[in-house]
Amino acid sequence: MSKKLFFVFIFFLLQLTATAQDFFAGAATRTINPEKDSLYIAGGKANRPFIDVHDNLYVKAVVLSNNSNNLTILTFDCIGLLYPQLQSIRASIKNEIPSINPEHIVMSSTHTHSGPDVVGIWGKDLAHSGVNDAHMQLIVNRAVEAIKEAVQVRKPVSISYGTGSFGEDWVKNISEPGELDRSVSIIKFSDPNGKNIAMLTNFACHPTIMDDASTAASSDYVWGFYKYLDSAQGGVNMFLQGAIGGWVQPEGVPHTYDYANYYGSSLGKYAYELKKNKSTSKNILFTSAKVNFPLANPSFQMLSKAGIIKRTFGETVSSEIAFFTIGDAYFATHPGETSPALSLATKSLMDNKGPKFILGLSQDALGYIVKPSFFDMRNKIPHSEYLTGMSIGPETMGIIFSTLQMLIKK
Repeated sequence: MSKKLFFVFIFFLLQLTATAQDFFAGAATRTINPEKDSLYIAGGKANRPFIDVHDNLYVKAVVLSNNSNNLTILTFDCIGLLYPQLQSIRASIKNEIPSINPEHIVMSSTHTHSGPDVVGIWGKDLAHSGVNDAHMQLIVNRAVEAIKEAVQVRKPVSISYGTGSFGEDWVKNISEPGELDRSVSIIKFSDPNGKNIAMLTNFACHPTIMDDASTAASSDYVWGFYKYLDSAQGGVNMFLQGAIGGWVQPEGVPHTYDYANYYGSSLGKYAYELKKNKSTSKNILFTSAKVNFPLANPSFQMLSKAGIIKRTFGETVSSEIAFFTIGDAYFATHPGETSPALSLATKSLMDNKGPKFILGLSQDALGYIVKPSFFDMRNKIPHSEYLTGMSIGPETMGIIFSTLQMLIKK
């Protein structure tokens, strides 16, 4: 039996059992660790070659389906994969797993500053890209492998969710201290025996406890998060980054792995112990829109022409925004490091009774996406010169919001 026929057979087998239990979930992980010392670490200072691996970097996949729809969620321990990588993953899945809707694949990045340069601007200097093409292909291949395994191991699940708030003592917005979204949103998929198949946790904070202090690969505090939950409940435990632009990060935390482990484990423990409610719905709804964002920052065009960023930037740049639901939970994607204001505004559009997920650096990683006020230097917003220098332009945030308004009303 060919691979295509095998996946079609599995899909129809699941459909035949859907009358007894109409929601299925499968999950899998693959490592995406650097394999050669020619790779550079992204985030913070440039010219940081990898020396070793402190803790595994992962791609994690969760495939969800009911008797009418399916959805795939990916998260990567890296600074932020770009839209072309999502398109590559979709092309492979379309060819290899016909039962999975490739347009319903959602991609998110944790934004660790101790992962590989997948953009290009953290090489040895701005004349040389930090992207290693072989490693980029490995990342795409491992994502496809994880999706394939998740499809094969799908089983009937129940859905539960929880919401809370976390990080008051260590997560700060250093540009606008009064503007934060400290929400923790959880959705969990459990088999008939109560075993965790996958749990998704959404929280907003730069994984930069280590920042420039190490040349080892690490998912930073997300490492402690994984470690706690993997031990406490097993299954695949997925961290989904929130809105961290403008600039949400750990403050007053020493740059050591002990502290990365402590704060990540604390978040994992909080998520594990958070009271969870049963979902009253088993629906999966998905909608998305292709968007052409105006490009006001000529630096992106220059880096593209020089081959530093291997992506086309013209007067606009093409990207994508998605809105979807899983049971009682609502999800919206933001294609970069968005302001907490946009997170809160997006949630105001959602009228569900369950958790509200804002997936930052999702479908794309278009740098900082901040409020138009940041572009007026007379406002003297701290760090605004750097943040706007890493932004494609002042119209981006408004376009994301208006697009999500349209998608959520559908």
